[in-house]
Order: sequence, then C-alpha cells, then structure tokens
Amino acid sequence: MKAWRFYGTGQPMKLEEVEEPHAGPDEVVVDVKAAGLCHSDVSALDDPGWMNLFPRIPMTMGHENAGVIIEVGANMGGRWKVGDRVGLSPMMPDNDAIGYGKWDGGFGPQIRATDANLVKLPDEVAFDLGAMATDAGLTSYHAMVAVGGAKAGMRIGVIGLGGLGYIGARVASLLGAEVYGAEVNPSTRDLADEIGLTGVAESITTFADKKLELIVDYAGFGTTTAAAIETLGEFGTLVQVGMGKLESHINTYPIIINQLTIRGSRSGTLEDMAALYELMRSGKLNPPMNKITQAEIPESLDKLRAGGVIGRLIAMYN
Repeated sequence: MKAWRFYGTGQPMKLEEVEEPHAGPDEVVVDVKAAGLCHSDVSALDDPGWMNLFPRIPMTMGHENAGVIIEVGANMGGRWKVGDRVGLSPMMPDNDAIGYGKWDGGFGPQIRATDANLVKLPDEVAFDLGAMATDAGLTSYHAMVAVGGAKAGMRIGVIGLGGLGYIGARVASLLGAEVYGAEVNPSTRDLADEIGLTGVAESITTFADKKLELIVDYAGFGTTTAAAIETLGEFGTLVQVGMGKLESHINTYPIIINQLTIRGSRSGTLEDMAALYELMRSGKLNPPMNKITQAEIPESLDKLRAGGVIGRLIAMYN
C-alpha cells in the first residue's frame, strides 16, 4: 500500500510503498475510509519545535481517522469484530498518538489501533463526519464542555471558526450559551447564523464590553491568546487549544486585576467522542467539509498553510 511519509520539518512528504500493518494481540487494524487534515500537520512540516513528537522518521502522519475494522488481535475479539465501523481517537495512554511516535496515521490506507482509540461509529454518521469528530470534534468538545464548563446562559467567546472552532461554537450554541465568534476569514464569518452565534467579528476584542465568562482559543496564533486575555470579564477563563504558534506575548495586568484563569486543553475522552457522534446522528451538528483524495493531501496542506479554507479537509479512501 502507498502512504505519505513525513521526513521532518522543512522536508516534503513522499508517497511511498509501505508494508500493510498487522494487529498485535491488543490491537486491531482499521481500513481507513476518511482521514482529516489539520493545521498541526502543517505546523509539523514547518516548525522544528514539533520534532520532539516524531522520534521515528520517516513515518505516516494523519491523526483524524474513521473506517472499518479488517483485523482483530487475539485479545480484542470480545469487544470488536471485523466489519465494525469505528472512529479513532488519536491519543494513547502513554501520550503517544496515532499519526505521531510509533503509530502510523491515516495518510496511508490502513492503521493499527487499540481499545484506547476505538469508538463505534453509528450507521447514520458518514465516515467523513466520523473522521472530523476524532480530533477537530473531540478536541473542540472537550475544551468547550469538559474543560471550559460551557452551559446554558453563559457568555462565551470562540476564536477561530474553522474545523475546531465551528464545532466548539456550535456545541456551545446547542447547549444554550450566548456565543460570540472571532474569525479573520470573512467567508467563514458568513457562517455565523448557521453556527448560532450572537455576534461575530474579526477580533475577539470587539466583544470586550460583553464581559465574557469563557473564551476558547482554537486558533492559537499568539496574538489571539493575547487578545483573549485582554477581553475576558472578571473571573473569566481562557481555554487554550490552538497551536498555530507555540508562543505568545501577553499582558499580565488583566490576568491579575481580573483574576483570570488560563487552562490548556488537549484532545478528549472516548465519552466525549461518543457524545459528539450522538449530536451528529441527530443532524444538529453538521460542519462544512471539503472532500479530497489521498493524492491531494500535500497540495491540500499547502492550502491550509495559505489560509482561507472553509471547513475541514477530509481525504476519502474507497
């Protein structure tokens, strides 16, 4: 089988022939039907600060995956069977992850996975949505609900309305929160009504008078983090998710005077993903997507790098 192999920061990925994986006793092999592209893939290609996550080079990236189980390890048969439709949460208990470290990802057509990754994908949820939920959805939901504590009546800001932010903002809206979005792409701002936003602007600082109780920064470009801190109301909380840049220069004055809380959030739980699949099955959560082929993965990552993409890019396999 052919997979796009990552050779390190500043190096182009190469489409190479690799061996098909086989399941260990506590593993399954999944035939990938859909694999999402993420800004973190671009960061890994561009930013040497990411290289500590890749102790094995070359390897196959791609951490947003959904598909069908085609092989079951000896210790897995009581829980999983060939033919099960699954989504794959990327994180492993030891903080390794699918698409990083020793676990090849979905930029190739088959991948190994364990109980720590597998969530049953309802028949009513298409593979493209199933893949989106595994990282963009899972990370968004966990940051907004589990870490941020979003609930009905809260005043919430969301920075970045792309793949993650669209889902996080939509979930908050469905919960009954008053949601304000910040997005630099004017075409994405046009989705405000679809998401259920109370207001939308280019910068979250536009809503400084709203005394926001929670801001979730799904962009993470340094300046966005700083803007969130300047905007939060007293006792407000910033949840940092986006890793567009790995540093930010911030004003500590509002942190002290407004007694702010800053929390990081990474990935989520299998329970979060199952809850997302229920929302998707209901038809209330249907984010925009752009379907591509495996061959188009590198050029599509270039599009992400350039900006302006509306919705998640999803590579579809037969």
